Amino acid sequence: MATKVFPGQSKVICLHDDTSYAYVHLAASDSKPTFLLLHGFPSSSYDWRHQLSALAAAGYGVLAPDLLGYGATDKPVEVEKYSFKRMGDHMAGILKNEKLGKVIGVGHDWGSGLLTYMAVYQSELFLALAFLSAGYVDPGTIYAIDAMNAATEKAFGYPCFGYWPLFGSVEGAKLLDQHAGAVTSLLYPAEPESWKTDLGPLDAARSWIVADSKAPLPSWLTPEEAATHESIIAHGGYTGPLNWYKCAMQGVNSTDASGLSDERKRIDIPTLLVVGERDAITRLEIHEAGTKARTSNLRVERLDCGHWPQLEKKDELTTVLQSFAVEVADPVQSK
Repeated sequence: MATKVFPGQSKVICLHDDTSYAYVHLAASDSKPTFLLLHGFPSSSYDWRHQLSALAAAGYGVLAPDLLGYGATDKPVEVEKYSFKRMGDHMAGILKNEKLGKVIGVGHDWGSGLLTYMAVYQSELFLALAFLSAGYVDPGTIYAIDAMNAATEKAFGYPCFGYWPLFGSVEGAKLLDQHAGAVTSLLYPAEPESWKTDLGPLDAARSWIVADSKAPLPSWLTPEEAATHESIIAHGGYTGPLNWYKCAMQGVNSTDASGLSDERKRIDIPTLLVVGERDAITRLEIHEAGTKARTSNLRVERLDCGHWPQLEKKDELTTVLQSFAVEVADPVQSK
């Protein structure tokens, strides 16, 4: 979590609604922009460790919160408190507290969903946007899981959302807490293609976790890093992280977005989409098409990796982010 993993670089803030957030903030130098790094599931600011050091060393500012339900940030049990719109207001409060101007928003996985809502409702906060693995998440999305599984099985030969019923269930958090090592092994795989059999199909994740299955760690995640990750998640468990899924499945986010026009949903500022060519769940075919449909100034980068570009391809991703920052800060010079 931010306060323990990054001592001396982290802060805790209590916002207007008494919600407390922990975050890492390293100030920019040389008038360079700041990156707002929004992690996904099941992560924390710790998953940005490589980008925090590399971007800061290059003079960029970085602000990486432990998002709601994670790390040293509050972990409410009420599902509705995990709405993107509410959490977006929280992010705006942190940026205001740090007296930051327009930032480059970066979202990974569920962080991309949060970033989308912020871009729609609080566009004045952003110089540019970068979506990793998951692209633009349409604010009106209805998560009809059975239909989504049927559609992805038809398109790719296997369903991509078979783990969602477990994650949205009453017993899901307890089961994941009891088998934390198996969850880490499943979600941070050495072979990204394993998700086609072990995560995507219905009940595959449940079977893996109940059996307390383990696989060798990938080369990009050391045993010490895996242990740190698990200790961060253990501080509160999986109830908060799974509430992000429940909030989406229960229609809280789509209700918040009801009435938004297509014009309002469109993004015209510079946008970067980084996808993994071997990501078997957040498939690039889906996220490239969805992001292209809602943006007018899009750059797409494909990396030879699975779902975790910030870990699997840390140096390549940092290079891409820096080049994107140059483009948006000085578009004439970058050409």
